[in-house]
Amino acid sequence: MSKNLSPANYQAGTPIAPTINQTGNQWNRTPYSPGKKNFWQKLKSQKALLFMSLPFVIWLIVFRYIPVLGWTMAFQDYKPQNSLFEQKWVGLKHFKDLFNEPTFYRALENTLGMGILGLIFSTLAAITFALLLNEMRFTRLKKLTQTISYLPHFVSWVIVANIVITMLSISGPINNLLMSIGLIDNPINFMARPNMFWGVVTAAEVWKSTGWNAIIYFAAMAGVDPQLYEAAKVDGASRLRQMWHITLPSIRPVIIVLLILNIGNLINIGFEKQMLLGNNIVMERALVIDLYALNYGIGMFRYSFGTAIGIFKSVISIILILIANTFARKLGEGRVF
Repeated sequence: MSKNLSPANYQAGTPIAPTINQTGNQWNRTPYSPGKKNFWQKLKSQKALLFMSLPFVIWLIVFRYIPVLGWTMAFQDYKPQNSLFEQKWVGLKHFKDLFNEPTFYRALENTLGMGILGLIFSTLAAITFALLLNEMRFTRLKKLTQTISYLPHFVSWVIVANIVITMLSISGPINNLLMSIGLIDNPINFMARPNMFWGVVTAAEVWKSTGWNAIIYFAAMAGVDPQLYEAAKVDGASRLRQMWHITLPSIRPVIIVLLILNIGNLINIGFEKQMLLGNNIVMERALVIDLYALNYGIGMFRYSFGTAIGIFKSVISIILILIANTFARKLGEGRVF
């Protein structure tokens, strides 16, 4: 039986199923196309997953999408006694007022400064801690260390701020330690030094978030092929070399994705840390955008002005994510979309 296997019988990109004609003398190849499900058939086949995601979708609509209607306040002269659709429209007036405020630019500078410092040191601390944790060979000690490192994440900023203020007070243990080893002659009032405030906030943030942030990195390291480490050992690579040439390159996509998401939150650092650790002496360095919106917006019953600040933050966050994602895509690294 002769077989006609010439390339002309193939259709590019189409699966071919061989069949025998009635004479049995020749192979004929006819295109085979598997049945395709339409949208509703796919929806029906995945109904279990849809029901599982339904609570989250409802939460997303109620708490994320419906409140977007409140953005109209930024373009109105909002009065609480009137309904949302009975307000006086003022266009971009509140945005113009925002950009003409010198205090706003100081708040923006402080926000970006503390956000960048927190991003750099928190990311480095989390990756370093995950690497060290991954190298631990005693299972019980590793689990104990993991549990202890997670605990600060669940401690409120009120408690953390009191701990930091006590530790850095004139008679606190930090000053006593520095004087005992001869680094300083007189105690330093850290909380009254404006030039030190960013560092204090960053250190507190790193201590509180390192263990929690390391979870994803540690999980990514657990998925690295053990045979890579075995091959490296055979070649005489030290554990430090294995971390640098195997572990870090293997989790690089995870690092890039988390970095992109965190860059989008540079301007959303909250105000709890600054409000609890700040005081009148350091307020010039402690004022961030959220605290500015609280004091100059809601605190002064300027609801439309506060909404304009919120819209500005959202737009800047989207722009930062797009820039970071585009940069990662051009470098050929992992990206969000």
